[in-house]
Amino acid sequence: MKWLVLIHIVSAIVGIGPTYFGHILLRRNQKDEQLQQSLALFQKLNYFPKIGGSIAVVTGVALVAFAGWKFSDLWILISLVLYVLIQFVAVGVLTPVMSQLNQLLSEEDTKSLNPERHANKSLLLTKANRLYNAASIMGIVLIILMIAKPM
Repeated sequence: MKWLVLIHIVSAIVGIGPTYFGHILLRRNQKDEQLQQSLALFQKLNYFPKIGGSIAVVTGVALVAFAGWKFSDLWILISLVLYVLIQFVAVGVLTPVMSQLNQLLSEEDTKSLNPERHANKSLLLTKANRLYNAASIMGIVLIILMIAKPM
């Protein structure tokens, strides 16, 4: 059981940790080249939540089964809902926004001073940052639920 808890905690840290790098990667006032590098790093960091998060869910379900908790316990239900919401925000909503931003930066006229392009870039960055904030806040609540286990 101790090994299962250890695997669960480590996989959760590995899975959730990179989420907080998004705030650094998506800084405003970056030059296009810097932002493109940040987006490339974002793609690489995306593997950690997918793998670590999946392992955390599997080990979490195993912990519920072996530890005598019930899926009807409110903190477990809220935790599962938060995890699904984080995945929806990160994979379902944020990834397409990041793809749009990447596409905008890779267009041939990236060197132009087109005000509409700059406005679109700012809008996409703002949207991505808001989504990262939402995922980060839900992640913090999820961590608090895992530690406190309120009944």
